[in-house]
Amino acid sequence: MAAQLHNHVPSVPPALSESEWATVRWEDDGGNLTEPRPTAQRAHWLRIAAALSARLPELTGREDILVTCEHGTRSGAPAAFYPTLAQLEIDTDLFAPLHPATIRPARTGDEDRYPAAWGAFVHEAAHAAHSHWHTPPELRGTALDEAGQILEESRAELAHLHRRPGDRRYLRTAVQTLILTDFTSTAPSDRWQAALAAGLLLARRDAGILDPDETHTLEHTLTGILGPDLVHTLTDIWTAAHATGDRDGAAMLDHARAWCQALSADPTGTPPPPAPTGDRVGELAEAVGKVVSQVQANEAAQAAAEAKVTAARAARAQAKTDQAARARQAAQTAEKVFNSNGRPFTPCDSRNGRDRSPVTGTRAPEAGEKAAAGRLARVLRAAAYRERTANVTASVAPPGRLNMRQALARDAQRAAGATPTATPWTRTVHRPTPTPPLRVGIAVDVSGSMHRATAPIASAAWILAKATALTDPDSRSATVAYDRSVTAITAPGRAPRTVTQFGVKGRGHCLAEATDALTAGLGLDRPGAGRLLVIASDGYYNPTEAARAANRITALRKTGCAVLWLAFAPDPRPLPGTTVVELTDPAQAITAIAKAATAALAITRT
Repeated sequence: MAAQLHNHVPSVPPALSESEWATVRWEDDGGNLTEPRPTAQRAHWLRIAAALSARLPELTGREDILVTCEHGTRSGAPAAFYPTLAQLEIDTDLFAPLHPATIRPARTGDEDRYPAAWGAFVHEAAHAAHSHWHTPPELRGTALDEAGQILEESRAELAHLHRRPGDRRYLRTAVQTLILTDFTSTAPSDRWQAALAAGLLLARRDAGILDPDETHTLEHTLTGILGPDLVHTLTDIWTAAHATGDRDGAAMLDHARAWCQALSADPTGTPPPPAPTGDRVGELAEAVGKVVSQVQANEAAQAAAEAKVTAARAARAQAKTDQAARARQAAQTAEKVFNSNGRPFTPCDSRNGRDRSPVTGTRAPEAGEKAAAGRLARVLRAAAYRERTANVTASVAPPGRLNMRQALARDAQRAAGATPTATPWTRTVHRPTPTPPLRVGIAVDVSGSMHRATAPIASAAWILAKATALTDPDSRSATVAYDRSVTAITAPGRAPRTVTQFGVKGRGHCLAEATDALTAGLGLDRPGAGRLLVIASDGYYNPTEAARAANRITALRKTGCAVLWLAFAPDPRPLPGTTVVELTDPAQAITAIAKAATAALAITRT
């Protein structure tokens, strides 16, 4: 059996059958007055057809076309357009396996759920918008008519893509629906059928609808059947057809005659009958099937890539949303912590304000602590220092260093009467790079497990805060103490005058909220300053507390803030992402802190 090209653009629908005529006559006689209401499924298809009719103007620019959805079309094709009646029909089977109740063509994007149906719909829309020429009635059904239809398929789709390039994916999906059924495993692989496959698929490749890798196997098969010269001739014919206007029917008929002549077929006769092909029966169907399979594989890979990009974009958007929510929550926490007049803020307990402050008193700083603060300030200042930048500029006049090559070029330009463009003087200007200020947040663990480290904690916290204030007038620090509550020790920007002493009897660890308060209060997550978060703790947290705090530390490090972990007890458990300093002797604290802070600030992005 030979492959037959379905006529997608018959001028009128096929004649009605006797049963259809009987139904029409019965309705004309008033029989439809007692016709029961359409079934629910039929009502859904009527709704879908109406929605497709409403969407059609955006594809065609025409508002006079009516769409119908029927189980089986009159033309026998999956879809067809009737230009004289301005009707477009589409087979409901193309929407399988979707139930009609779930199909909503009126919603933009719903078509992605039934790409084969929408591809056939787009194909017929391309005919409605661009197929404005027709074979004369006396030549319909001839080889000339079929050749013209072959050429019109890719020409109309190419013209459609010039207006709507985004519809390419649907036209590619429709290849299986519109073409594969035209070839069967019993179809002979003669010259006319091979030319039919070339005109339907290779021409779509040249129109940019299919990719070369998808048609490579088919092209090799067709070359074996037709020969390279004939394939080249047919290629020239459809290339010329692609450049033909929508209403130039005479030119399209000339292209169709050239097609018939190349294949030694009578243009006014019927299409050539199948010729014996020996063992080549079904060869075309196999090659066409490989084209369809490759198209499906490429579309699946493209869909997977697009899904991956969409997921990544959604993840980024969600991350931004989460970050904004965390920033709002951190700002609220900072306001409650630093505006509480030293009262503890308990974020996870309804008894807010009832916890006792861990502060047991204050004392004047000792001489050694003052000296240590001064030394640490010098180290921090050196760590934040930035080298001067050198700017080299060229000019036509001094001051600067004379470049003899440029000077000679300028003299030559002037002697030639041209406008001098050479710049013989160069000057290097060294400009100081502003040293960024420091932002240092200090979080002190005052839970019960820290009872042996109260003295070095108090000393280290004061030295860090004082050293930051001495580094630069614009530098700021803040200190909080945390157990299950968060207590402000020094507010952002206020240098401590006395050493705050702590009592450590608290339970739990609100390091996450303490980090939020310091981050929002000092802007530790914003560039423009050397940023350092210092945590003094043994790290003995339960898994939930540790996970919440680790998330905050990870987020801070991603913004370029260094995190220093001071451990005053043996066997510490620092959280990931921190620079650890384990201190066994309080006298060594300042030296170790200075080294760790310098290393941390050296890699900090400002």
